[in-house]
Amino acid sequence: MDDIVGALKRHGELTVAPAVRRKLMSISPATIDRVLAPDRKRLQVKGRSGTKPGSLLKAQIPIRTFAEWDEAEPGFCEIDLVAHDGGNPRGEFCHTLNLTDIATGWTEAAAVKNRAQRWVFEALVDIQARLPFPLRGIDSDNGSEFINDQLFRYCNENEITFTRTRPYRKNDNCFVEQKNWTVVRQSVGYGRFEGEEAVAVLNELYGCCGRG
Repeated sequence: MDDIVGALKRHGELTVAPAVRRKLMSISPATIDRVLAPDRKRLQVKGRSGTKPGSLLKAQIPIRTFAEWDEAEPGFCEIDLVAHDGGNPRGEFCHTLNLTDIATGWTEAAAVKNRAQRWVFEALVDIQARLPFPLRGIDSDNGSEFINDQLFRYCNENEITFTRTRPYRKNDNCFVEQKNWTVVRQSVGYGRFEGEEAVAVLNELYGCCGRG
């Protein structure tokens, strides 16, 4: 909290009285969760799913579950998209592509301006180039941003194992789901971000946050 408040003050994004800052420095995580609970509940989108059905390619991409993730060597990774819609799924807004290695927990994040497969694919290739180990396998949900011919062919051509989770079973991707919170939500929050400038700022943030 001290680092966040200090950074916001330096960049002119926050003005707080000394007494308020002292309270911020002493507040516990449990109290923060309790205070923010009404706002988080208000922003929560119910009855909608951000994942669109994939194509017939799903028949060619095998299902893999949490219990089967027992690879001991780095390179087998779960991938997921985190939406920055601020509670309003209408229109175009930024997403974060998050990749987590199962064996080591190594995590890379990259922001994209929307969930179009073109941007998601480019972000994944960029992340692959940054990894300190070869990318040997990816496991995604069933969204069309992942289940598409471009990514399917790329994985086949580069000998990358491509698997998918069972529909509506988030626990199948529990490793990356955990990092969605610790790497993305704790750093970025639940606000709405739109446009190229927001993408650039988010990517600068991820570059400064280490690898979590």
